[in-house]
Amino acid sequence: MLIAVSCAKRDDFLNAKSDESLFVISTLEDCEKLLENEPLFNQSGPILDQVSTAEYNTSESAWLGEVQTGQNTYIWDKQIYPSGSDVADWSKTYEQIYVCNVVLDALKTVPFKDSQKDLQRRIRGTALLFRAIAFYNLAQVFALPYNSATAASTLGIPLRLSSDLNEKSFRSTLETCYQQIIADLSNAIQLLPVKTEKITLPNKAAGYGLLSRIYLAMSNYGNCKLYSDSSLLQYNKITDFNTITPNDYQLTDPSTPYLDEDIFHTTTPSLYTIISFTGGIVDSSLYNLYDSTDMRKTHFFTVYEDQIRFKGSLEFHFFDYRYMGVTTAEILLNRAECNARNGAITEAMADINQLLQKRYKTGSYIPKTVATKEEAVKLILIERQKELCFRSTRWTDLRRLNQDPNFSTTLTRKINGLTYTLPPNDPRYALPIPDNEINISGIEQNPR
Repeated sequence: MLIAVSCAKRDDFLNAKSDESLFVISTLEDCEKLLENEPLFNQSGPILDQVSTAEYNTSESAWLGEVQTGQNTYIWDKQIYPSGSDVADWSKTYEQIYVCNVVLDALKTVPFKDSQKDLQRRIRGTALLFRAIAFYNLAQVFALPYNSATAASTLGIPLRLSSDLNEKSFRSTLETCYQQIIADLSNAIQLLPVKTEKITLPNKAAGYGLLSRIYLAMSNYGNCKLYSDSSLLQYNKITDFNTITPNDYQLTDPSTPYLDEDIFHTTTPSLYTIISFTGGIVDSSLYNLYDSTDMRKTHFFTVYEDQIRFKGSLEFHFFDYRYMGVTTAEILLNRAECNARNGAITEAMADINQLLQKRYKTGSYIPKTVATKEEAVKLILIERQKELCFRSTRWTDLRRLNQDPNFSTTLTRKINGLTYTLPPNDPRYALPIPDNEINISGIEQNPR
């Protein structure tokens, strides 16, 4: 399987990387520099999952002016990409995996001094974690949702575990994919430091937090709670929204480019006009979930050209990049849902109230109370929508919750005089694999 979608693009990539000592790695510092490539690892997440969600709508003129991939993804068409096109969600993510594998392979032979043992461990842990994130992101976009009853027979994604480009690709089962992701993260946590100098490099709290996220996607509430606990023991700061003053178009500013609750910072560019600040119109059903004393209503959204737009990304440096990283707020919500589903209502509501008191205007928040497990779960899922909007978590939540009739959702969009729907558990919840990859490797295409 090639990193790019054509031989020419692959050669360009290999030539560029060879200038960075990609193939002649002689020191730990070489490995370290490859993993500190923020444009690749921290600013190149997938976006097609966000385009597919119903958190926003767009105008007919914006949709008509969009490229074919954006148009087709928006209406959940069976055919998404023009023939032969590069699909960044696939090619860029496998580029991340390739660089991780180059580093992991190099670490087997690169010499280092006793004084560099901690550096060697951190580099290996970082490569494993970045690879795990990449595998996970691919599975959310290009494979069907995880279901424990069928995962062993459902096709997942190709697991590239070597830097050898000549190694034949095949699609592993979904169960194998998730077990590889979990193994990479578990091994990474043992190697990563408690703290890092840069928020764009992972630490133990980030590793535990990602395991929490992954086990929630698997509906494995026991392990999700376990790793939520572990992450919050490492780091548990929550930003008080009363202490920040967003501008008209962004949540953060130069004085506070990163929020205190930001554990590990990764983003993705909007890429498509229809989901950008100017083209994406926040869905009214989402916006109306916030009451007047909830500061997220003004911190996350603004009015532009008489329409509600999203400005609440935790990314300051690059306008219209969507935050995809790990925050303590997400981990609290993960743990709250696990507690609620396991019947620990008091503990679940304690987590929710701990978060929400930092989101409402000072003195206005009244702690939430519920009488039943079912009420607790419903409330927490609404708070997930409100807190984690436009972060790529909604698509995964829809995929897992659609397997429960009590929480399944039919998505609907109207554009160009036509109505389009995406029913629960539809095969289109797995986007097609780019035809270039199918032609090169011969792997099986997703049914649509």
